[in-house]
Amino acid sequence: MKKYIWPSVKLTLFMVLVLAVLYPSLIAAVGKAAPGKGKGETLSVNGVVVGYENVGQRFTEDKYFNGRPSAVDYNAAGSAGSNKGISNPDYQKTVQERIDSFLAHNPGVQKEDIPAELVTASGSGLDPDISPAAAMIQVKRIAATRRLPEHRLQTLIADQTHRPLLGFAGPEKVNVLKLNIALDTLK
Repeated sequence: MKKYIWPSVKLTLFMVLVLAVLYPSLIAAVGKAAPGKGKGETLSVNGVVVGYENVGQRFTEDKYFNGRPSAVDYNAAGSAGSNKGISNPDYQKTVQERIDSFLAHNPGVQKEDIPAELVTASGSGLDPDISPAAAMIQVKRIAATRRLPEHRLQTLIADQTHRPLLGFAGPEKVNVLKLNIALDTLK
């Protein structure tokens, strides 16, 4: 029995060293070498940090593009989905409330035209991006509120759209915070 205990203890100590010291140290070093030094990439306007590039934010004013709803109220410390299935009555009620709110703020839009991402939360609850179609459906509201021609907003969306990697890997997407920052710079 002794011949099995000592190798097991050595293996356990070795794995503790690798998995509890070396691996976390390596990941921390990679994070420090990344943009933002492992603390996330902040976006600033006139030297003032207005948000993080990879974390969704709430925009409630009609003069801004709305992002994807959050199941965690945009709290990055509590990143999570709601874990409620589409047949759950509470989930259905929440989605219906979001649909009703969207329709109230976007007259002329039909319920069936609303992209699902504008009324359903992402798995993390913090998704910073929407599809170009989700941005385009909000153009009429923002153009009317800001008294801008719709074609300027459509051009802005096209300029802010990130294309798929290599032209096919992933969907087209628009970062809502960056889009709203660019929107504020329009004259």
